[in-house]
Amino acid sequence: MRLVSQPVHKRIAFVLVFIIGSLCLLALRIAWIQFVDGKRMAEKMQAQLKDTRILYSPRGIVYDRNGRELAISAMRKSLYADPGEIPAQKREETARILAPILSMRVSDLLDLLKTDSRFVWIRRTLEPDVSDKISAAIASQNLTGLHSVEESKRYYPNGSLAAHVLGFVGTDDIGLEGLELSYDRLIRGETVKRLIDTDSQGVPIFHSIYNSKQVGNVTNLHLTLDASIQFIVEKTLDKVMVEKKAKGAAVIIMDPRTGEILAMASRPGYNPNDFGQYPPETWKNRAVSYVYEPGSTFKAMVAAAAMQEGLVSPGEIFNDSGRISVGGITIQNWDGEGRGAVPFSHIIKDSINTGFVMVGERLGAAKLMQYTRQFGFGRATDLRLPGEEEGLLFEAKSMRASDLASVSIGQSIAVTPIQLLTAISAIANDGVLLRPYIVRELRNNGGSTLSHATTEAVRQVISDKTAKELTVMLETVVSAGGGTQAAVKGYRFAGKTGTAEKLKADGSGYERGHYIASFAGFGPVEDPRLAALIVIDDPDGIYYGGQVAAPVFREIMTQVMLYLTLKQNAAASKPVDLAVEIADRNLSPGMDNTDAKQGKVAVPDLRGKTVREAARLLTEAGLAFIPSGSGLAVSQEPLPKASVNANSEVKVTFSPSGRR
Repeated sequence: MRLVSQPVHKRIAFVLVFIIGSLCLLALRIAWIQFVDGKRMAEKMQAQLKDTRILYSPRGIVYDRNGRELAISAMRKSLYADPGEIPAQKREETARILAPILSMRVSDLLDLLKTDSRFVWIRRTLEPDVSDKISAAIASQNLTGLHSVEESKRYYPNGSLAAHVLGFVGTDDIGLEGLELSYDRLIRGETVKRLIDTDSQGVPIFHSIYNSKQVGNVTNLHLTLDASIQFIVEKTLDKVMVEKKAKGAAVIIMDPRTGEILAMASRPGYNPNDFGQYPPETWKNRAVSYVYEPGSTFKAMVAAAAMQEGLVSPGEIFNDSGRISVGGITIQNWDGEGRGAVPFSHIIKDSINTGFVMVGERLGAAKLMQYTRQFGFGRATDLRLPGEEEGLLFEAKSMRASDLASVSIGQSIAVTPIQLLTAISAIANDGVLLRPYIVRELRNNGGSTLSHATTEAVRQVISDKTAKELTVMLETVVSAGGGTQAAVKGYRFAGKTGTAEKLKADGSGYERGHYIASFAGFGPVEDPRLAALIVIDDPDGIYYGGQVAAPVFREIMTQVMLYLTLKQNAAASKPVDLAVEIADRNLSPGMDNTDAKQGKVAVPDLRGKTVREAARLLTEAGLAFIPSGSGLAVSQEPLPKASVNANSEVKVTFSPSGRR
């Protein structure tokens, strides 16, 4: 038997100790990594093989009342660079390759690539064709340090249509003007941080994270605007801007029964898709932010106040000498002519300044300013459009006699177009002032309604009776007065013209030879569906509202009536004379002065009238209405022109065929 030598045993023991020791050290190292340093090592690995990317969802869509898209968003790639990843010798080459694709100067792009920052934007929201060319260049030329992230880009598919209402969106998907600004918090797309797997070069392994799907729920706006009516308005407005070489203009159309804005346009205009190419002053929405003296359009509210207070009647006679002196100033009629003895209804029809000064004196400063504020002037309408002004009004206690006279003819106060139209709409709406609104609904992208706007009555400014009487007189402005060029064939409209001198920018007085022409009207008068205001700023040549703004009203309303397919009224071509003549003479047909003094009333001829027309005529005559049937009136009792006591009953039979 051979014995192993001592040195061999020592070597074996040494090897065993070394192995066991190494295993122990390895075990300790594993334990250290696993239990002590594991968290740090995991974070390091994650930093090398994972990345955090921000995913964007598109901004909410804006629709018109019929579901037509007015503003939409799409996901687009934005290019950025990490200059630290680009070798110094490759930067100029990279700039030379990419600059032509990006339509940039090589020197500008090179400056970006030379920055010390590890992040610099090269170009935001690239169009797909440009993005594809960039990707191809990076791959074919082996360019490093260039990356992209998806962002939402806003598009306005109808170009400049309703630009001043919609506004526009800047970088980082932030609304800067219009509804884009005022509803920005609600409709802005969401951003979500997501951890993704990458390779050793930081390239995402799962490219499906870049898609156009929304990562969250967004809110869509559904407006009261009708894109077709808006188009009619803007096309007509562009035409008059060229023909009259006007400095600016604004048009608003409203449903006076609901307060819904159907169209709102301002000029000069711009295209929100390229808003940066236009001067900032073109972004201004004159419909809500333009403050101007309303001129004679304001006389409708003065008349309403005086009639409501019982201070004047339609047939009351005024003596018009052509001019009147009050508080050291002289006010004359627009033509300088006096008309002698005229009824109040003609003072409205012919917009006689002297008559309105006298009416204003009867009202007094306190009452006049009370009604002015009741009609909504002096405060914003809260339409939620940026830049809406409140206008400028006197405090009644500070008004002098000359101030009262000036305000009575629509001078020395300042209003906005939206305020003026809201007030005119109150007359059309039987004296009830409504709050105007332009956003009908907010819905999420699943179609669920988040909120729905409803008609909101602010107050009853004047009575239903006063509103109807005034409407009859305002109709004569269109049928026979200064607004005849606003007449729409086949329909009955009421309205008021306006011509006012322009205020100087510093408010120190008026700009000689510069005017604002306007027309405010509504109809059809038997059932008002539309109210509109036309304001033309500084037209060249003829500047009277009846000759500049009234034709624009007619052209717009003629097209809108056809679009809405509203039935024409066969009586529209006939004068409004029956009710007006009664008002003018303060008598009824078939009556003499003796009958009038004894409180007798003549029964109007109702044959061929609709139920609504018969009701109006009998109410104006102070008689009770007892209808039977439907359609057109075929018989009545008492007979036409019979003299009866006030408040007597008149039985009227109607037939669908209009025959007995």
